Amino acid sequence: MRYRAFTILGGAVALAACSGAGESRPASAADKAPAAAETPYASTYSAYPGAPTALVGATIYDGTGGKIENGVVLFADGEIVGAGGADMAIPAGYTRIDGSGKFVTPGIIDIHSHLGDYPSPSVQAHSDGNEATDPTTPDVWAEHSVWPQDPGFSRAMANGGITALQVLPGSANLMGGRTITLKNVPSRTVQGMKFPDAPYGMKMACGENPKRVYGSRGRKPSTRMGNFAVNRQTWLDAQEYADGDRKKRNLAKETLAGVLDGEILIHNHCYRADEMALVMDMAKEFGYKVSTFHHAVESYKIGDLLKENEVCSAVWADWYGFKMESYDGIPENAALIHQSGACVVIHSDDENGIQRLNQEAAKAQAAGQRMGIEISDADVISWITLNAAKAMGIGDQTGSLTSGKMADVVLWNGDPLSVYSRPEKVWVDGALLYDANDPKRRPVSDFELGQPGEGDVK
Repeated sequence: MRYRAFTILGGAVALAACSGAGESRPASAADKAPAAAETPYASTYSAYPGAPTALVGATIYDGTGGKIENGVVLFADGEIVGAGGADMAIPAGYTRIDGSGKFVTPGIIDIHSHLGDYPSPSVQAHSDGNEATDPTTPDVWAEHSVWPQDPGFSRAMANGGITALQVLPGSANLMGGRTITLKNVPSRTVQGMKFPDAPYGMKMACGENPKRVYGSRGRKPSTRMGNFAVNRQTWLDAQEYADGDRKKRNLAKETLAGVLDGEILIHNHCYRADEMALVMDMAKEFGYKVSTFHHAVESYKIGDLLKENEVCSAVWADWYGFKMESYDGIPENAALIHQSGACVVIHSDDENGIQRLNQEAAKAQAAGQRMGIEISDADVISWITLNAAKAMGIGDQTGSLTSGKMADVVLWNGDPLSVYSRPEKVWVDGALLYDANDPKRRPVSDFELGQPGEGDVK
């Protein structure tokens, strides 16, 4: 992708050793893994140039549950300098932007996307998200299918204020492969979009999808008990590899060992409450941690268990009933999870839904209000900013307007929880990459050039 007003920047940013939630094994991966495997396909992301900026007079939702009326947000050199009240001093040399009547949030983050792996236009030639040839494919990496020219990336920014996203493999397999976290910026290569220092995730899937895909072929797994049997044996084999010297490279087992080391985060597609409870027990059996259950339409039934195990639920506002395991989904799901004290994230799993995560969060909030659960607007914004960042292992770098974090910022032309509002300006690492009032700052992929609808963001 490219901007007419920019050229793609070069430079390299080394991908440091991954870190994330989970229990560590006695021996570290660094002690055992071959040196050549430490940083394959390393991030080359380099921030676009920005200018010291002061957003003045807007209502600020800081991503941590805080709200500031008539506030000031300062950022420079790619980082948040501070967010405060109207009396906050603005240093000399800052470009002042009047935000009166408008709102500021951190950049919106989608924890569950398939952009790039299932790009637009949706044709078979672009179907690169499911390696549906074996029930366990932890050797595949989603980034090796990402097409940076997917027009969905620019739509996600312009319509949804998306500044970062996690791209996952599909859910045909019990173990679908590694996920990748991206900065939503124009780049010729996926390496140029890779979020620096973000830990990898591994996609897993429960329930109907794996047993349907492989049962239809007359092979194991064809039942839920078959799902668990294949998973457990795969983890047993992975433990044996992880406890060895790891000198003989095996791509699948390197990923699984990374999970057991606590360096790769588990993102588990799972709908039913009983299966999520079983998965958490399986994680304890083999010594890994589930970061997030995705879709999780029945999380409201086990909020206490999710809180106890510190597992997030990445959910839709109101998708349900499209298959049996989604039948008990309810619109109040997110509100009930929040009420239980567990972590809520609103996700898309959709190239259109990613363009309105703010509206999806508002719908989930409203469903809670109708049943008497009051959740503040500021807390709801955290469902699509900081909570997502934490669950992806990047909460120390982005997701809130906290001093020192990346200056990923959205200026909305109205209340972001209103269906009538949309991003007016979007900054990534302090660089203004979208401006609704400036046609030169509207991203257009090379693929779109000269075609009907080029750069359309309606």
